[in-house]
Amino acid sequence: MNRVGFMNLIAAAIIGIAIIVLLIAVCKVHPFLSLLAGSFTMAVCASVEYDKAFGSFTSGIGDVIANSITESAMNPLIAGWLVAVLIRLATGSATVATVTASGIMVPLATGMNPTHLALLVLAIGAGSVFFSHLNDAGFWLVKEYFGMTVGQTLKTWSLMETILSVVGLGCVMLLSLVL
Repeated sequence: MNRVGFMNLIAAAIIGIAIIVLLIAVCKVHPFLSLLAGSFTMAVCASVEYDKAFGSFTSGIGDVIANSITESAMNPLIAGWLVAVLIRLATGSATVATVTASGIMVPLATGMNPTHLALLVLAIGAGSVFFSHLNDAGFWLVKEYFGMTVGQTLKTWSLMETILSVVGLGCVMLLSLVL
């Protein structure tokens, strides 16, 4: 996948998440319907054909994402990390990000050797702790226990979690070159 295509996917994800937040927070639409609308918007913004976008709701978005990653020839370790990061940012839960990203990456993991499978697990785990922010219960626990403001927590805890995630991915990528 070239840089322009990758940036289009990121932009589509941001637009889709913004639609979801707008529908839930401002328009008071049911979260399930908001997720459907946001997902479809994301697919359209990512230049997915309409029939394939509707088909993703019946075949499972995990299969669609896995097929997209396979077709793009993206490194599975980076893809697993990126999927976990996007889910973490959207949900605020490292647990949900880990479990969901693992399920999405199953089709890509079936042919991996055990060493690279272990590295994929580590990459997903590293992605699942990326940028803890306002929708993360852990963010609020750290804020309250340490008596910090929201701004201070963002500047310390969130930054530390982001650095941890990126360094974790870097270590996984270095290990993949050696193992």
